[in-house]
Amino acid sequence: MALLSSPQMTPNPTASGSAADAPRKKTLAAWWLAGSALVVVLMASAVILRRGAGESTPVTTEKAIVKTITQLVTATGKIYPEIEVKISPDSVFGEIVALPFRDGDAVKKGDLLVKIKPDYYQAQVEQQEAALNAARSAAVLSQAKLEKADQDWAQYQDLYRRKLASDSDYMTSKTNHDGAQAAYASALANVQEVESLLNQARDQLSKTIIYSPMDGSVSSRSCEVGERVVATGQFSGTEIMRVADLSSMEARVDVDENDIVNVKVGDHGFISIDAYPGRKINGTVKEIASTGTTTGAGTQSEVTNFQVKIRVTDHDVELRPGMSATADIETQTVANATVVPIQSVTVRDLASGKPAGQLPPDNGDNQASVTNLLEQAHASRQHLPYVVFIKEGGRVRMQKVEIGISDDTYTEVKSGVKPGDEIVSGSYTAISRTLKDAMKVRLEKPVKDKQS
Repeated sequence: MALLSSPQMTPNPTASGSAADAPRKKTLAAWWLAGSALVVVLMASAVILRRGAGESTPVTTEKAIVKTITQLVTATGKIYPEIEVKISPDSVFGEIVALPFRDGDAVKKGDLLVKIKPDYYQAQVEQQEAALNAARSAAVLSQAKLEKADQDWAQYQDLYRRKLASDSDYMTSKTNHDGAQAAYASALANVQEVESLLNQARDQLSKTIIYSPMDGSVSSRSCEVGERVVATGQFSGTEIMRVADLSSMEARVDVDENDIVNVKVGDHGFISIDAYPGRKINGTVKEIASTGTTTGAGTQSEVTNFQVKIRVTDHDVELRPGMSATADIETQTVANATVVPIQSVTVRDLASGKPAGQLPPDNGDNQASVTNLLEQAHASRQHLPYVVFIKEGGRVRMQKVEIGISDDTYTEVKSGVKPGDEIVSGSYTAISRTLKDAMKVRLEKPVKDKQS
C-alpha cells in the first residue's frame, strides 16, 4: 500500500525578496527627492545671484551745459488799476436823484457823478441862516446896552470923584457896565457859533453833490437812482461807484515768504493773462508789502504771503480790473553759468549715501524742485550737501556740488561739475531714492510723446 505523503511547503524566493526590499526602495526614493529639490534650489539661487550681479538701474541723462540762467519767482494774483477811487457819500444820507454815468463810461475831473436829494440839508441851512440873523440882532442889542452902560459908568465915575455920588450908586453903575460887557461878548460868541453851524450845514448840503476827482472811467457802479445811501462822520458811506485810470494798470500778486527775500523794487517781470494765452506782458516791480498776510492760521495749510505790485509797462493790451494774472519775476541773472537739470540735484548723506529724511512719494514728476529737497534736509535736522550723479561708463559717481540760482528747468552748479559731464536726469525715483555711488546703470530710452 503506497504511503500518501503530505506535500512539502517550500518558501517562494521571489515573494520574500520583494518584502525585504520595500523599505529600502522607499528610503532611496526619499533621498532622490530631497537631492533633486536641493539641486533645484541651488540652481535657482545661482540664477538669482547671477542676475543680481548683472542688474542695472535704468536712468536718463543730460549733458551739463553753459548758458545764461535767470532765477524766477512765480506768483499769481489779479489785475487792478494803479489808481482807483471809491465814490461814496461823506457824512450825508438820502435818496440818489441823479447818477448820470454808467459802468465803463469815461469821465473828466469835475463831472457830476452823484446827486443826493438835498431837501433835508437845504432846510438845515435855512434854519441856521435864521438863527444867525437872530444872533446878530441880539449882538446889536447887546452892543447898544453896552454903549449906554459905558456912558452911565463914565458919569458915575466923574460924580464919585467929586463926591456927588454914593458908594452904592457907584458900585451899581460899575456892575451894570461889567454885565453889559459880558452880555455883548456872549452875543458875539453866539454869532460865531451860529456862523459855524451854518457853514457846517452848507458843507453838508454841498456834499449831496459829488464830482469826479480825476480823469478816468467808471470801473464799477453798485447803486441806481432811487436807492438810499447812508454815511456818518465815523464810518465810510455806501459805495456808489469807482472811478479808475484804466490806462495805468498793475498786477497785484501774492509771493510766498520763502521767495519774497529775493524780490526787490525795480525787478523785471513777465505777466501772463488768462484772457491772452501765449502773450507775455512786460512789467516792473513798483511796491512790496512790508507786512505779510497769513491764511489758514493754526492749521497745516497755514501760508504767509506778501503782496507785490507790478506795474504793467506794455500799454498795447486792453486789460480790465479783476483779470487773473500769473507773474514771473526775474530776481537774478547769471551769465555763462554751468547748469544741470533742476531734478538732477538732490541731497544725500555722503557717508551712507542715504536720502535726506522722508522724501515725498514718487508721483512721476521729474521736475522735483530743489527747494523742496532743501526743506527735506532741514526737516531731517541734518546739514546734508547737495549732490548729483555723473554717469561714467556703466556706473554712476555721486558728486557733491555747490549750487546757485535756479529757473524752471535748470540749476546753476558753481563747483563739482564741468560742462559736458553726463548728468543723471531721471527718473525722479532713481535720483531721490535708488541711486548710490558706483551703482551700475543703463540708459533708458526716452518715452515718446503719444501725441507726436
